[in-house]
Amino acid sequence: MDANFNREFIIRITLVSALGGLLFGYDWVVIGGAKPFYERYFDIVNSPVHQGFAMSSALLGCLFGALFSGYLSDRYGRVLLLKFSALLFAISAIGTGIVDSYNPFIIYRILGGLAIGIASATSPLYIAEISPSQIRGRLVSVNQLTIVIGILSAQIVNFFIAEHVPAGTTDEVIKLSWNGQMGWRWMFWAEAIPAFTFLLLTFSIPESPRFLIRLGKVEASYKVLEKIGGSEHAKFEVSRIYESLNGLVKGKVDWQTLYNKKFRPFLILGIVLAAYQQWCGINVIFNYADEVFSSAGYSVSEMLLNVVITGSVNLVFTLVAMRIVDSLGRRKMMLIGSSGLAIIYTILGFSYYLELQGIIILSLVVISIAIYAFTLAPVTWVILSEIFPNRIRGVAMAIATTSLWLASFGLTYTFPILNKALGAAGTFWIYAIISIVGYLFIFKSLPETKGKSLEEIENLYS
Repeated sequence: MDANFNREFIIRITLVSALGGLLFGYDWVVIGGAKPFYERYFDIVNSPVHQGFAMSSALLGCLFGALFSGYLSDRYGRVLLLKFSALLFAISAIGTGIVDSYNPFIIYRILGGLAIGIASATSPLYIAEISPSQIRGRLVSVNQLTIVIGILSAQIVNFFIAEHVPAGTTDEVIKLSWNGQMGWRWMFWAEAIPAFTFLLLTFSIPESPRFLIRLGKVEASYKVLEKIGGSEHAKFEVSRIYESLNGLVKGKVDWQTLYNKKFRPFLILGIVLAAYQQWCGINVIFNYADEVFSSAGYSVSEMLLNVVITGSVNLVFTLVAMRIVDSLGRRKMMLIGSSGLAIIYTILGFSYYLELQGIIILSLVVISIAIYAFTLAPVTWVILSEIFPNRIRGVAMAIATTSLWLASFGLTYTFPILNKALGAAGTFWIYAIISIVGYLFIFKSLPETKGKSLEEIENLYS
Protein backbone atom coordinates (compact mmCIF):
# COMPACT_ATOMS: atom_id res chain seq x y z
CA MET A 1 0.00 0.00 0.00
CA ASP A 2 1.31 3.49 -0.88
CA ALA A 3 2.81 5.27 2.12
CA ASN A 4 0.45 8.21 1.56
CA PHE A 5 -2.59 6.06 2.23
CA ASN A 6 -4.02 5.81 5.74
CA ARG A 7 -3.57 2.08 6.18
CA GLU A 8 -5.25 1.87 9.60
CA PHE A 9 -8.36 3.79 8.49
CA ILE A 10 -8.79 1.87 5.23
CA ILE A 11 -8.42 -1.52 6.92
CA ARG A 12 -10.82 -0.58 9.73
CA ILE A 13 -13.69 0.54 7.50
CA THR A 14 -13.05 -2.41 5.17
CA LEU A 15 -13.30 -4.88 8.04
CA VAL A 16 -16.47 -3.30 9.41
CA SER A 17 -18.19 -3.42 6.03
CA ALA A 18 -16.94 -6.97 5.47
CA LEU A 19 -18.77 -8.14 8.61
CA GLY A 20 -21.75 -8.22 6.27
CA GLY A 21 -19.87 -10.93 4.40
CA LEU A 22 -19.20 -12.87 7.61
CA LEU A 23 -22.91 -12.92 8.44
CA PHE A 24 -23.70 -13.78 4.83
CA GLY A 25 -21.42 -16.83 5.09
CA TYR A 26 -22.70 -17.92 8.52
CA ASP A 27 -26.38 -17.57 7.67
CA TRP A 28 -25.89 -19.25 4.32
CA VAL A 29 -24.21 -22.38 5.69
CA VAL A 30 -25.52 -22.81 9.25
CA ILE A 31 -28.64 -24.49 7.87
CA GLY A 32 -26.54 -27.29 6.37
CA GLY A 33 -25.43 -28.50 9.82
CA ALA A 34 -28.89 -28.02 11.30
CA LYS A 35 -30.53 -29.86 8.40
CA PRO A 36 -30.35 -33.47 9.73
CA PHE A 37 -32.08 -32.32 12.92
CA TYR A 38 -34.74 -29.77 11.95
CA GLU A 39 -35.89 -32.09 9.14
CA ARG A 40 -36.67 -34.76 11.75
CA TYR A 41 -38.24 -32.16 14.04
CA PHE A 42 -40.57 -30.89 11.27
CA ASP A 43 -41.16 -34.43 9.88
CA ILE A 44 -40.02 -33.57 6.32
CA VAL A 45 -37.36 -36.29 5.93
CA ASN A 46 -39.37 -38.05 3.23
CA SER A 47 -40.51 -34.91 1.40
CA PRO A 48 -37.93 -33.70 -1.16
CA VAL A 49 -40.12 -30.69 -1.98
CA HIS A 50 -40.25 -29.49 1.64
CA GLN A 51 -36.57 -30.29 2.11
CA GLY A 52 -35.62 -28.32 -1.00
CA PHE A 53 -37.78 -25.33 -0.04
CA ALA A 54 -36.44 -25.25 3.52
CA MET A 55 -32.92 -25.04 2.09
CA SER A 56 -33.75 -22.60 -0.72
CA SER A 57 -36.37 -20.37 0.96
CA ALA A 58 -33.71 -17.94 2.14
CA LEU A 59 -32.88 -17.41 -1.52
CA LEU A 60 -36.28 -15.80 -2.07
CA GLY A 61 -35.24 -13.20 0.46
CA CYS A 62 -31.82 -12.94 -1.21
CA LEU A 63 -33.50 -12.15 -4.53
CA PHE A 64 -35.60 -9.30 -3.14
CA GLY A 65 -32.79 -8.04 -0.93
CA ALA A 66 -30.34 -7.90 -3.83
CA LEU A 67 -32.90 -6.48 -6.27
CA PHE A 68 -33.94 -3.53 -4.11
CA SER A 69 -30.52 -2.91 -2.55
CA GLY A 70 -29.28 -1.20 -5.72
CA TYR A 71 -32.07 1.36 -5.84
CA LEU A 72 -31.94 1.93 -2.09
CA SER A 73 -28.14 2.24 -1.89
CA ASP A 74 -28.10 4.68 -4.82
CA ARG A 75 -30.92 6.62 -3.20
CA TYR A 76 -30.10 6.51 0.53
CA GLY A 77 -26.47 5.43 0.71
CA ARG A 78 -24.37 2.35 1.28
CA VAL A 79 -24.00 2.62 5.06
CA LEU A 80 -27.75 2.79 5.80
CA LEU A 81 -28.23 -0.45 3.84
CA LEU A 82 -25.46 -2.13 5.85
CA LYS A 83 -27.21 -1.13 9.10
CA PHE A 84 -30.53 -2.50 7.85
CA SER A 85 -28.97 -5.81 6.82
CA ALA A 86 -27.36 -6.18 10.27
CA LEU A 87 -30.75 -5.70 11.95
CA LEU A 88 -32.38 -8.29 9.68
CA PHE A 89 -29.60 -10.80 10.41
CA ALA A 90 -30.25 -10.42 14.14
CA ILE A 91 -34.04 -10.81 13.84
CA SER A 92 -33.67 -13.86 11.59
CA ALA A 93 -31.13 -15.57 13.86
CA ILE A 94 -33.31 -15.23 16.95
CA GLY A 95 -36.59 -16.03 15.20
CA THR A 96 -35.40 -19.12 13.33
CA GLY A 97 -34.36 -20.75 16.58
CA ILE A 98 -37.58 -19.91 18.43
CA VAL A 99 -40.14 -21.43 16.03
CA ASP A 100 -41.91 -24.74 16.58
CA SER A 101 -43.41 -25.32 13.13
CA TYR A 102 -42.32 -25.39 9.49
CA ASN A 103 -44.03 -22.25 8.10
CA PRO A 104 -42.64 -19.73 10.64
CA PHE A 105 -39.24 -21.35 10.13
CA ILE A 106 -39.52 -20.52 6.43
CA ILE A 107 -40.56 -16.91 7.16
CA TYR A 108 -37.52 -16.24 9.34
CA ARG A 109 -35.24 -17.93 6.79
CA ILE A 110 -36.61 -15.54 4.15
CA LEU A 111 -35.82 -12.57 6.44
CA GLY A 112 -32.29 -13.90 6.76
CA GLY A 113 -32.19 -14.15 3.00
CA LEU A 114 -33.18 -10.47 2.69
CA ALA A 115 -30.19 -9.63 4.89
CA ILE A 116 -27.88 -11.81 2.78
CA GLY A 117 -29.12 -10.22 -0.46
CA ILE A 118 -28.54 -6.70 0.83
CA ALA A 119 -25.14 -7.46 2.35
CA SER A 120 -23.92 -9.45 -0.66
CA ALA A 121 -24.52 -6.47 -2.95
CA THR A 122 -23.64 -3.60 -0.61
CA SER A 123 -20.54 -4.74 1.31
CA PRO A 124 -18.25 -5.37 -1.72
CA LEU A 125 -19.68 -2.27 -3.45
CA TYR A 126 -18.82 -0.07 -0.47
CA ILE A 127 -15.33 -1.54 -0.14
CA ALA A 128 -14.62 -1.02 -3.87
CA GLU A 129 -15.69 2.62 -3.64
CA ILE A 130 -13.37 3.46 -0.74
CA SER A 131 -10.37 1.42 -1.99
CA PRO A 132 -7.27 2.75 -3.79
CA SER A 133 -7.12 1.12 -7.25
CA GLN A 134 -3.70 -0.51 -6.60
CA ILE A 135 -5.11 -2.73 -3.86
CA ARG A 136 -8.83 -2.78 -4.66
CA GLY A 137 -8.83 -6.45 -5.58
CA ARG A 138 -7.22 -7.42 -2.29
CA LEU A 139 -9.54 -5.25 -0.21
CA VAL A 140 -12.71 -6.41 -1.95
CA SER A 141 -11.45 -9.96 -1.43
CA VAL A 142 -11.55 -9.26 2.31
CA ASN A 143 -15.32 -9.47 1.94
CA GLN A 144 -14.96 -12.95 0.43
CA LEU A 145 -12.53 -13.83 3.23
CA THR A 146 -15.11 -12.89 5.84
CA ILE A 147 -17.75 -14.89 3.96
CA VAL A 148 -15.44 -17.89 4.21
CA ILE A 149 -14.74 -17.18 7.89
CA GLY A 150 -18.50 -17.01 8.42
CA ILE A 151 -18.91 -20.34 6.63
CA LEU A 152 -16.17 -21.97 8.71
CA SER A 153 -17.56 -20.44 11.91
CA ALA A 154 -20.98 -21.94 11.20
CA GLN A 155 -19.39 -25.31 10.48
CA ILE A 156 -17.37 -25.26 13.71
CA VAL A 157 -20.34 -24.06 15.78
CA ASN A 158 -22.51 -26.80 14.28
CA PHE A 159 -19.86 -29.43 14.98
CA PHE A 160 -19.42 -28.49 18.64
CA ILE A 161 -23.12 -27.93 19.36
CA ALA A 162 -24.26 -31.24 17.89
CA GLU A 163 -23.98 -34.26 20.16
CA HIS A 164 -22.50 -37.42 18.66
CA VAL A 165 -24.95 -39.39 16.51
CA PRO A 166 -23.99 -43.11 16.24
CA ALA A 167 -24.23 -44.71 12.81
CA GLY A 168 -27.60 -46.37 12.25
CA THR A 169 -29.52 -44.11 14.64
CA THR A 170 -33.17 -43.98 13.61
CA ASP A 171 -34.97 -40.80 12.57
CA GLU A 172 -37.28 -40.97 15.58
CA VAL A 173 -34.37 -41.23 18.04
CA ILE A 174 -32.65 -38.26 16.39
CA LYS A 175 -35.90 -36.26 16.54
CA LEU A 176 -36.32 -36.86 20.28
CA SER A 177 -32.64 -36.26 21.09
CA TRP A 178 -31.13 -32.97 22.30
CA ASN A 179 -29.93 -32.36 18.73
CA GLY A 180 -33.42 -32.76 17.37
CA GLN A 181 -35.13 -30.66 20.03
CA MET A 182 -32.63 -27.90 20.92
CA GLY A 183 -29.28 -28.33 19.20
CA TRP A 184 -30.36 -26.99 15.81
CA ARG A 185 -31.90 -23.93 17.53
CA TRP A 186 -28.58 -22.93 19.15
CA MET A 187 -26.88 -23.22 15.76
CA PHE A 188 -29.10 -20.36 14.52
CA TRP A 189 -29.08 -18.35 17.78
CA ALA A 190 -25.27 -18.12 17.74
CA GLU A 191 -25.51 -15.79 14.74
CA ALA A 192 -27.15 -13.04 16.82
CA ILE A 193 -23.84 -12.11 18.49
CA PRO A 194 -21.95 -11.06 15.32
CA ALA A 195 -25.17 -9.54 13.93
CA PHE A 196 -25.54 -7.07 16.82
CA THR A 197 -21.78 -6.38 16.73
CA PHE A 198 -22.02 -5.51 13.03
CA LEU A 199 -24.99 -3.22 13.67
CA LEU A 200 -23.10 -1.25 16.33
CA LEU A 201 -19.91 -0.91 14.26
CA THR A 202 -21.71 0.43 11.17
CA PHE A 203 -22.21 3.67 13.11
CA SER A 204 -18.41 4.19 13.05
CA ILE A 205 -17.79 4.15 9.27
CA PRO A 206 -18.17 7.04 6.76
CA GLU A 207 -20.43 7.09 3.74
CA SER A 208 -18.93 6.19 0.34
CA PRO A 209 -17.25 9.27 -1.20
CA ARG A 210 -18.70 8.39 -4.60
CA PHE A 211 -22.22 8.33 -3.18
CA LEU A 212 -21.61 11.63 -1.37
CA ILE A 213 -20.68 13.30 -4.65
CA ARG A 214 -23.89 11.93 -6.19
CA LEU A 215 -25.73 13.85 -3.45
CA GLY A 216 -23.76 16.99 -4.27
CA LYS A 217 -21.85 16.75 -0.98
CA VAL A 218 -18.44 17.37 -2.54
CA GLU A 219 -16.87 18.74 0.64
CA ALA A 220 -17.93 15.70 2.67
CA SER A 221 -16.59 13.40 -0.05
CA TYR A 222 -13.31 15.33 -0.10
CA LYS A 223 -12.91 14.83 3.68
CA VAL A 224 -13.37 11.06 3.40
CA LEU A 225 -10.93 10.79 0.47
CA GLU A 226 -8.44 13.05 2.25
CA LYS A 227 -8.53 10.77 5.27
CA ILE A 228 -7.94 7.79 2.97
CA GLY A 229 -5.04 9.18 0.94
CA GLY A 230 -4.23 12.82 1.67
CA SER A 231 -5.20 16.10 0.01
CA GLU A 232 -3.69 15.42 -3.45
CA HIS A 233 -5.41 12.04 -3.65
CA ALA A 234 -8.69 13.67 -2.58
CA LYS A 235 -8.47 16.47 -5.18
CA PHE A 236 -7.68 14.04 -7.99
CA GLU A 237 -10.40 11.55 -7.04
CA VAL A 238 -13.11 14.17 -6.54
CA SER A 239 -12.41 15.64 -9.97
CA ARG A 240 -12.42 12.23 -11.68
CA ILE A 241 -15.53 10.98 -9.89
CA TYR A 242 -17.47 14.19 -10.61
CA GLU A 243 -16.52 14.01 -14.27
CA SER A 244 -17.61 10.37 -14.56
CA LEU A 245 -21.00 11.19 -13.06
CA ASN A 246 -21.52 13.73 -15.84
CA GLY A 247 -23.71 15.98 -13.73
CA LEU A 248 -25.76 13.21 -12.09
CA VAL A 249 -26.18 14.38 -8.50
CA LYS A 250 -28.79 14.76 -5.77
CA GLY A 251 -29.24 11.02 -5.39
CA LYS A 252 -31.04 10.45 -8.69
CA VAL A 253 -30.98 6.83 -9.88
CA ASP A 254 -29.92 6.89 -13.55
CA TRP A 255 -32.02 4.07 -15.02
CA GLN A 256 -31.53 5.27 -18.60
CA THR A 257 -27.82 4.52 -18.53
CA LEU A 258 -28.63 0.84 -18.02
CA TYR A 259 -29.69 0.75 -21.68
CA ASN A 260 -26.66 2.64 -22.95
CA LYS A 261 -24.90 0.51 -25.61
CA LYS A 262 -21.55 1.54 -24.14
CA PHE A 263 -22.34 -0.08 -20.79
CA ARG A 264 -24.49 -2.99 -21.97
CA PRO A 265 -21.50 -5.40 -22.34
CA PHE A 266 -20.57 -4.80 -18.69
CA LEU A 267 -24.13 -5.47 -17.53
CA ILE A 268 -24.34 -8.70 -19.53
CA LEU A 269 -20.91 -9.74 -18.27
CA GLY A 270 -21.91 -9.10 -14.66
CA ILE A 271 -25.19 -11.00 -14.96
CA VAL A 272 -23.57 -14.06 -16.57
CA LEU A 273 -20.55 -14.21 -14.24
CA ALA A 274 -22.77 -13.88 -11.18
CA ALA A 275 -25.02 -16.72 -12.33
CA TYR A 276 -22.03 -18.86 -13.29
CA GLN A 277 -20.44 -18.51 -9.85
CA GLN A 278 -23.46 -20.41 -8.51
CA TRP A 279 -24.20 -22.77 -11.39
CA CYS A 280 -20.68 -24.17 -11.20
CA GLY A 281 -22.13 -26.20 -8.33
CA ILE A 282 -19.80 -25.82 -5.35
CA ASN A 283 -22.45 -24.50 -2.97
CA VAL A 284 -24.34 -27.81 -3.00
CA ILE A 285 -21.39 -29.24 -1.05
CA PHE A 286 -21.99 -26.70 1.72
CA ASN A 287 -25.80 -26.78 1.65
CA TYR A 288 -26.24 -30.50 1.01
CA ALA A 289 -23.23 -31.92 2.82
CA ASP A 290 -25.55 -34.52 4.35
CA GLU A 291 -26.39 -36.02 0.94
CA VAL A 292 -22.94 -35.50 -0.61
CA PHE A 293 -21.08 -37.30 2.18
CA SER A 294 -23.73 -39.90 3.04
CA SER A 295 -23.51 -41.01 -0.62
CA ALA A 296 -19.82 -41.61 0.10
CA GLY A 297 -20.57 -43.74 3.17
CA TYR A 298 -20.15 -41.18 5.97
CA SER A 299 -22.38 -40.97 9.09
CA VAL A 300 -23.98 -37.72 10.34
CA SER A 301 -21.21 -37.02 12.87
CA GLU A 302 -18.50 -37.82 10.29
CA MET A 303 -20.29 -35.51 7.83
CA LEU A 304 -20.11 -32.60 10.31
CA LEU A 305 -16.36 -33.18 10.78
CA ASN A 306 -15.81 -33.39 7.01
CA VAL A 307 -17.63 -30.08 6.58
CA VAL A 308 -15.21 -28.43 9.03
CA ILE A 309 -12.31 -29.83 6.98
CA THR A 310 -13.75 -28.43 3.74
CA GLY A 311 -14.39 -25.08 5.43
CA SER A 312 -10.78 -24.89 6.61
CA VAL A 313 -9.53 -25.56 3.08
CA ASN A 314 -11.92 -22.88 1.83
CA LEU A 315 -10.35 -20.36 4.22
CA VAL A 316 -6.73 -21.21 3.38
CA PHE A 317 -7.19 -20.90 -0.38
CA THR A 318 -9.20 -17.69 -0.05
CA LEU A 319 -6.15 -16.20 1.71
CA VAL A 320 -3.99 -17.36 -1.20
CA ALA A 321 -6.38 -15.71 -3.67
CA MET A 322 -6.26 -12.42 -1.75
CA ARG A 323 -2.48 -12.44 -1.95
CA ILE A 324 -2.30 -12.73 -5.74
CA VAL A 325 -5.52 -11.29 -7.19
CA ASP A 326 -3.92 -7.88 -7.81
CA SER A 327 -0.83 -9.41 -9.45
CA LEU A 328 -2.03 -12.50 -11.32
CA GLY A 329 -5.16 -10.80 -12.56
CA ARG A 330 -8.89 -11.46 -12.55
CA ARG A 331 -9.23 -13.03 -16.02
CA LYS A 332 -6.47 -15.60 -15.59
CA MET A 333 -7.76 -16.70 -12.19
CA MET A 334 -11.31 -17.16 -13.52
CA LEU A 335 -10.01 -19.31 -16.41
CA ILE A 336 -7.93 -21.45 -14.04
CA GLY A 337 -10.94 -22.00 -11.80
CA SER A 338 -13.31 -22.95 -14.61
CA SER A 339 -10.97 -25.49 -16.20
CA GLY A 340 -9.97 -26.93 -12.83
CA LEU A 341 -13.56 -27.48 -11.70
CA ALA A 342 -14.50 -29.08 -15.02
CA ILE A 343 -11.72 -31.66 -14.58
CA ILE A 344 -12.42 -32.39 -10.90
CA TYR A 345 -16.19 -32.69 -11.40
CA THR A 346 -15.65 -35.15 -14.22
CA ILE A 347 -13.44 -37.32 -11.99
CA LEU A 348 -15.83 -36.93 -9.04
CA GLY A 349 -18.74 -38.06 -11.21
CA PHE A 350 -16.87 -41.21 -12.24
CA SER A 351 -15.97 -41.87 -8.59
CA TYR A 352 -19.63 -41.81 -7.61
CA TYR A 353 -20.51 -43.87 -10.70
CA LEU A 354 -18.00 -46.55 -9.63
CA GLU A 355 -19.45 -46.37 -6.09
CA LEU A 356 -16.15 -45.37 -4.52
CA GLN A 357 -16.41 -44.20 -0.92
CA GLY A 358 -14.47 -42.64 1.93
CA ILE A 359 -11.25 -40.70 1.55
CA ILE A 360 -11.31 -40.64 -2.28
CA ILE A 361 -14.59 -38.71 -2.39
CA LEU A 362 -13.53 -36.45 0.48
CA SER A 363 -10.22 -35.66 -1.28
CA LEU A 364 -11.93 -34.75 -4.56
CA VAL A 365 -14.46 -32.57 -2.75
CA VAL A 366 -11.64 -30.80 -0.89
CA ILE A 367 -9.74 -30.18 -4.14
CA SER A 368 -12.83 -28.74 -5.84
CA ILE A 369 -13.42 -26.38 -2.90
CA ALA A 370 -9.76 -25.31 -2.96
CA ILE A 371 -10.04 -24.45 -6.67
CA TYR A 372 -13.28 -22.54 -6.14
CA ALA A 373 -11.95 -20.63 -3.11
CA PHE A 374 -8.78 -19.70 -4.99
CA THR A 375 -10.59 -18.42 -8.09
CA LEU A 376 -14.31 -18.09 -8.81
CA ALA A 377 -15.50 -17.38 -5.25
CA PRO A 378 -13.48 -14.20 -4.49
CA VAL A 379 -12.69 -13.01 -8.02
CA THR A 380 -16.32 -12.88 -9.16
CA TRP A 381 -17.14 -10.47 -6.34
CA VAL A 382 -14.09 -8.35 -7.20
CA ILE A 383 -15.19 -8.12 -10.84
CA LEU A 384 -18.80 -7.31 -9.97
CA SER A 385 -17.75 -4.56 -7.58
CA GLU A 386 -15.57 -2.76 -10.12
CA ILE A 387 -16.89 -3.17 -13.68
CA PHE A 388 -19.98 -0.95 -13.53
CA PRO A 389 -19.89 2.83 -14.16
CA ASN A 390 -20.33 5.28 -11.30
CA ARG A 391 -23.68 6.50 -12.67
CA ILE A 392 -25.34 3.09 -12.22
CA ARG A 393 -23.00 1.11 -9.97
CA GLY A 394 -25.53 0.48 -7.21
CA VAL A 395 -28.38 -0.53 -9.52
CA ALA A 396 -26.16 -2.59 -11.85
CA MET A 397 -24.54 -4.37 -8.91
CA ALA A 398 -28.02 -5.17 -7.62
CA ILE A 399 -29.06 -6.63 -10.98
CA ALA A 400 -25.95 -8.81 -11.14
CA THR A 401 -26.37 -9.93 -7.53
CA THR A 402 -30.03 -10.73 -8.21
CA SER A 403 -28.83 -12.89 -11.10
CA LEU A 404 -26.49 -14.65 -8.67
CA TRP A 405 -29.29 -15.41 -6.22
CA LEU A 406 -31.67 -16.54 -8.95
CA ALA A 407 -28.99 -18.96 -10.09
CA SER A 408 -28.37 -20.01 -6.49
CA PHE A 409 -32.07 -20.67 -5.95
CA GLY A 410 -32.11 -22.84 -9.07
CA LEU A 411 -29.01 -24.71 -7.92
CA THR A 412 -30.22 -25.28 -4.36
CA TYR A 413 -33.78 -26.21 -5.26
CA THR A 414 -32.87 -28.58 -8.09
CA PHE A 415 -30.05 -30.51 -6.41
CA PRO A 416 -32.31 -32.95 -4.47
CA ILE A 417 -34.32 -33.50 -7.66
CA LEU A 418 -31.24 -34.02 -9.86
CA ASN A 419 -29.58 -36.19 -7.23
CA LYS A 420 -32.65 -38.43 -7.04
CA ALA A 421 -33.09 -38.63 -10.81
CA LEU A 422 -29.45 -38.85 -11.98
CA GLY A 423 -27.55 -39.82 -8.85
CA ALA A 424 -24.49 -37.96 -7.59
CA ALA A 425 -22.49 -39.01 -10.67
CA GLY A 426 -24.88 -37.49 -13.23
CA THR A 427 -25.36 -34.35 -11.15
CA PHE A 428 -21.63 -33.58 -10.96
CA TRP A 429 -21.21 -34.29 -14.67
CA ILE A 430 -23.80 -31.59 -15.34
CA TYR A 431 -21.77 -29.18 -13.21
CA ALA A 432 -18.66 -30.15 -15.24
CA ILE A 433 -20.42 -29.20 -18.48
CA ILE A 434 -21.49 -25.86 -16.99
CA SER A 435 -17.86 -25.19 -15.97
CA ILE A 436 -16.70 -25.78 -19.55
CA VAL A 437 -19.30 -23.36 -20.90
CA GLY A 438 -18.22 -20.83 -18.26
CA TYR A 439 -14.59 -21.16 -19.35
CA LEU A 440 -15.51 -20.41 -22.97
CA PHE A 441 -17.58 -17.36 -22.01
CA ILE A 442 -14.81 -15.92 -19.80
CA PHE A 443 -12.18 -16.53 -22.47
CA LYS A 444 -14.23 -14.60 -25.01
CA SER A 445 -15.83 -11.83 -22.96
CA LEU A 446 -13.88 -10.90 -19.82
CA PRO A 447 -11.29 -8.08 -20.08
CA GLU A 448 -8.53 -7.69 -17.50
CA THR A 449 -9.28 -4.99 -14.90
CA LYS A 450 -6.40 -5.29 -12.43
CA GLY A 451 -4.65 -2.02 -11.58
CA LYS A 452 -7.26 0.18 -13.28
CA SER A 453 -9.31 2.82 -11.47
CA LEU A 454 -13.08 2.43 -11.42
CA GLU A 455 -13.33 5.35 -13.83
CA GLU A 456 -10.75 3.82 -16.24
CA ILE A 457 -12.67 0.52 -16.31
CA GLU A 458 -15.73 2.38 -17.64
CA ASN A 459 -13.84 3.02 -20.88
CA LEU A 460 -12.74 -0.57 -21.58
CA TYR A 461 -15.55 -1.16 -24.10
CA SER A 462 -15.61 2.35 -25.57
